[in-house]
Amino acid sequence: MGINSIIELFGGLGLFLFGMKYMGEGLELAAGPKMKDLLEKLTRNRFIGFLLGALVTVVIQSSSATTVMVMGFINAEIMDLAQATGVIFGANIGTTITSILIALDVSGIAPVCICLGAVLMLYGKRKRNRYIGQVILGFGMLFQGLHTMSAAMSPLKDSLTFQEFILNAKNPLLGFVVGVVLCAVIQSSSAAVGVLQALAMQGLMPLYFAAFIICGINVGSSTPPLLSALNAKNNAKRAACIYLIFNVVGAILFIPLTMLSPITQVIEQFIPNPVFQIAVYHIIFKVVTGVLLLPLVNLVVKWTYQIIPKQAHESAFRFEYIDPNMVGSPAVMSLQVGKEVERMANIVRQNISDAAEGLIRNDITSANTIREREQVIDYLASEITDYLTSVNALQLPPSVSHYMGCVFHVINDLEQIGDHAIKILVQTEKCVELGQGYSDAAQEELRVVYQLDMELLVTTMEMFHRQQITAEDWMGLKLKERTIMKLVAKAQTNHMVRLREKTCTFEQGLTFVESLNSFTRVVNHVMNIAEASNGETLLVANRE
Repeated sequence: MGINSIIELFGGLGLFLFGMKYMGEGLELAAGPKMKDLLEKLTRNRFIGFLLGALVTVVIQSSSATTVMVMGFINAEIMDLAQATGVIFGANIGTTITSILIALDVSGIAPVCICLGAVLMLYGKRKRNRYIGQVILGFGMLFQGLHTMSAAMSPLKDSLTFQEFILNAKNPLLGFVVGVVLCAVIQSSSAAVGVLQALAMQGLMPLYFAAFIICGINVGSSTPPLLSALNAKNNAKRAACIYLIFNVVGAILFIPLTMLSPITQVIEQFIPNPVFQIAVYHIIFKVVTGVLLLPLVNLVVKWTYQIIPKQAHESAFRFEYIDPNMVGSPAVMSLQVGKEVERMANIVRQNISDAAEGLIRNDITSANTIREREQVIDYLASEITDYLTSVNALQLPPSVSHYMGCVFHVINDLEQIGDHAIKILVQTEKCVELGQGYSDAAQEELRVVYQLDMELLVTTMEMFHRQQITAEDWMGLKLKERTIMKLVAKAQTNHMVRLREKTCTFEQGLTFVESLNSFTRVVNHVMNIAEASNGETLLVANRE
């Protein structure tokens, strides 16, 4: 096997890997949101989650990608680790579909797929057609790469050294180590098994030795999730551990089973095609391991908590739902962003409420807490913006891209609402310094206005979460906005009366008016969020 054959082998491998990734990305772009909806709705039952994990992985052609998607759902608190475990187990089984496609050997149509896919991608007018073109192009590249690898390995048939090594290669440990290293280098179990099948096409890979390599490949396939989770959150690390546990248990089971039972001879007896033999052994490894471990989901989750213990306390200056190290499905990323924005809105709401109550009671005992929360709000606004900037550089479905654009505006308005909590606090500190509180009437006016402000914020954030505002919803928001503005105007009029009657001082009056102005600005920012919750021209027209 000369230098030209080695270059051809690596070129074919590169084309195979790129084709598989490109095909998976195309499928995810075409069906990503639907996959998200399925996972979100159907994973309450671990057995359904198991089947669903297999289905999703068959579609996107990567168990690692499915695992990353699941990590995103865990971070967004859409599913817990027990639910995720079933999906990860299923994903391990779904990844075997690639070996079946390879065994069918449709490399003859690879050039046609490349041509058709390229035409659809270059000239398709609808995005969905271009995504389908990407899938077909990736499919063609995958099999063209496999054909190139197989051709590059054909000279090995004439190598006496290689033939002697393969004929005598029966050491389980050697096969296992070769498999682990092969998959760790290639970073794809499907591609590593594809290399074995390419050797089998040339009659250069006996099933007995291939079985041990497959055990190693499956353990080595845990490398991508583990590397992705190194700097990730604890639950993401635990999900990666679940992936590893599945394959380690499978290897512990199948290495002695292969050594002590005639499993490979039985497969060879019933399936004469050596390429199919490798695919069948790979499938048996995954299915048997999955069926054995599925009833033990709770035990597996318990193991992960022993490996990655719970932390007693974590800083508030961090993402709770977004994991910047886990850039995966656009649908999952949008869910994580939505949960983080919801968290930010809750902090803002709490700060406004505490500041307003302090103003009414002439109490600044919560001042430090309010200022600490404001720092968290500023941190989240900055970090979410940076995250959105990096995400927007990716190829996103139109719906996700639109949503991310809306979030830019929402976090800006939330941050400015948070600033008004500090402004209200400053007015309270002035009152405390003067030793003057508000009259009962003024207190009641402030309480009614701020509580309506908070109701408006909560309602609007709920609408933002579902990204849809009906005409009835919009009329309700406008009615509440007008009600607040009338109450503010009435409070200002009553304040002028109190000034004339000298029941309040000029300094009290200034703080009262400034606070009312802050509550008014909060309403303006909330209505901006309402517009971003739909982003349609209809809403703009309604406001005008």
